[in-house]
Amino acid sequence: MGEIGTYYRLLRQAHEILEPQRYLEIGVHRGHSLALVRPETHAVGVDPEPMVENSPDNAVIVPTTSDRFFGDPDLFGLLGGPIDLAFVDGLHLYEQALRDVANIERHSSPQGVILIHDCLPIDAETSAREQTSMIWSGDVWKVVVALRHHRPDLTVTTVDVEPTGLAIVSGLDPDNTVLFDRCTEIVDELSDLTFEDLQAAGRSSMLNVVRADWKTVKPLLTSSRDETP
Repeated sequence: MGEIGTYYRLLRQAHEILEPQRYLEIGVHRGHSLALVRPETHAVGVDPEPMVENSPDNAVIVPTTSDRFFGDPDLFGLLGGPIDLAFVDGLHLYEQALRDVANIERHSSPQGVILIHDCLPIDAETSAREQTSMIWSGDVWKVVVALRHHRPDLTVTTVDVEPTGLAIVSGLDPDNTVLFDRCTEIVDELSDLTFEDLQAAGRSSMLNVVRADWKTVKPLLTSSRDETP
């Protein structure tokens, strides 16, 4: 299959390879990524201001914040069961993305996979906490740092897809509450970490970056499923 190219292509193939029964998307925007869902998948998209003109027939779009979605049993109940695949692409701020990952894991299948957009920053400007450029990843990359440090049991890999990378998180443990319980502490711990610190430490090693080719990436998507007895 060769080179992957963009994060959209990786996301599309993740759906085809994993065939998730239930899919959750945080940050729907115009619905381009939600449109990649397979017809057999039950999908829920969460966005406080969705701008989707034609959503898939098998998708429910919830116009609210992810915090409210996870905190409201009636809203979360729209999923109908454990999450098999999730895509985090909401606010481009690490503290929100970390909360989203913590909440998703608590409600995931043990074979589930979380994909996190914008984890490979280009430069200081595009990774700033306020958007001043067309391409903007924010400081979501800090979530990868947090996961690799505080949850070494997870498999966390950043794929170098255009334009700003996509992290794959597998080996989920719904019973592990470290991220959920210590979220505020972890956020505070990372508050002073800068893009310059990342550059000095080395992006590839700090974020566990891999090439965007299918030979490398496909095993990352299927590792949890392959390990299931």
